[in-house]
Amino acid sequence: MYLAKSSKAEEFINDEEIQESLAFARENKNNREMIRSILKKAGEMKGITHREAAVLLECELEEENEQIRKLAKEIKQRFYGNRIVMFAPLYLSNYCVNGCTYCPYHHCNEHIRRKKLTQEEIRQEVIALQDMGHKRLAIEAGEDPVNNPIEYILESIETIYGIHHKNGAIRRVNVNIAATTVENYRRLHDAGIGTYILFQETYHKKSYEELHPTGPKHDYAYHTEAMDRAMDGGIDDVGLGVLFGLNMYRYELVGIIMHAEHLEAKYGVGPHTISVPRICPADDIDPGSFSNAVSDEIFEKIVAVIRIAVPYTGMIVSTRESKETRKKVLDLGISQISGGSRTSVGGYVEEESEEENSSQFDVSDRRTLDEVVNWLLEMGYIPSFCTACYREGRTGDRFMKLLKSGQIVNCCQPNALMTLKEYLEDYASEDTKKKGEELIRKELEVITNPNVREKAAEYIENIHEGKRDFRF
Repeated sequence: MYLAKSSKAEEFINDEEIQESLAFARENKNNREMIRSILKKAGEMKGITHREAAVLLECELEEENEQIRKLAKEIKQRFYGNRIVMFAPLYLSNYCVNGCTYCPYHHCNEHIRRKKLTQEEIRQEVIALQDMGHKRLAIEAGEDPVNNPIEYILESIETIYGIHHKNGAIRRVNVNIAATTVENYRRLHDAGIGTYILFQETYHKKSYEELHPTGPKHDYAYHTEAMDRAMDGGIDDVGLGVLFGLNMYRYELVGIIMHAEHLEAKYGVGPHTISVPRICPADDIDPGSFSNAVSDEIFEKIVAVIRIAVPYTGMIVSTRESKETRKKVLDLGISQISGGSRTSVGGYVEEESEEENSSQFDVSDRRTLDEVVNWLLEMGYIPSFCTACYREGRTGDRFMKLLKSGQIVNCCQPNALMTLKEYLEDYASEDTKKKGEELIRKELEVITNPNVREKAAEYIENIHEGKRDFRF
């Protein structure tokens, strides 16, 4: 039985309901009247159901597909404007006890170099990231209760927050580690993390169990119910994700929207972010061995439909994707991207040779952070290093209420510009600085509240004079 408010994975991610939704979508993929009705509802920018999203994904009508793209762009602009939040992953350890068939960290992989950072090595990695200009990290670690216990993660978070180098500081640490207990989530919350991120990989239970043949991650229900435990532990910003290409993309799209609906129904607040990675080459992993590869065209439509279905969520695309693909999906709904990323353990201090590989996946977009920032500025985006909402307590339902009402723009727009100004003053190349200064002048005028606009301009001038860390 499908029950959105249920605490049981197989009830809020109900296979029968997904299959019925997919069959309904196939039957109505050319039903112009129904598709236009869904688009009209979606135009209210309050979201659509998983079944309606399935219909849009399946739609074959050229004119309506163009409307889907157009509406996704409008919704992205309505909630996030031109702002693109910047972050970087930080891999702490690749020790892992799981047997995931798509990940080179799997415990049977004997030729990957295993490594775990000491606290001093973490310090050096963080300084390297600060010297690029990063303020927001997502820490990653394999699941290994001996090498990567929760105590190691907590100590690492404390180390990261304690590092201040020149004008650099990591102001938000998001955490992407294995599903754990309510008590451990409470400890992560008390450590001051930002968002807890966990990728489902696939919502199809049978496929999930086959892809995770051994290790604690084999338990589908425990993994799928992790966000509920995180919420119960006090973490009110959680991030969902599916690894597209492992299973049928249509199934995954419906599943991840159902998961968002579940969180909204049970806790009154949906996911803070949704990530959309695609399977890519990595050490002993060949994407060609998976039969559900997702084309660029389908990938773009997935992004557009998620943006329409869950208009308030932040959407993330990583350096798994190429520069060209990232450019296309930025317009359709992506609001956060990584820059200058390394997916190896210790890779920011010293980039590894191919023979010493400890990476989780190959990076397609290998540009520096400054090159990515410059590129965004050229396209008219505001690269944002803002962490103000988290630090001001605007998380969970408090953040979502502001976002859904449109009031968040009075915080996000000036905060984005001020953190961009910090980046320009401390880290940018001359060309990036020139482009950034021009954009700041233009975007200040977009702030409609005259008091906020005046104060933001004052803070930006103070940043130029050497002061830091202003926020609304």
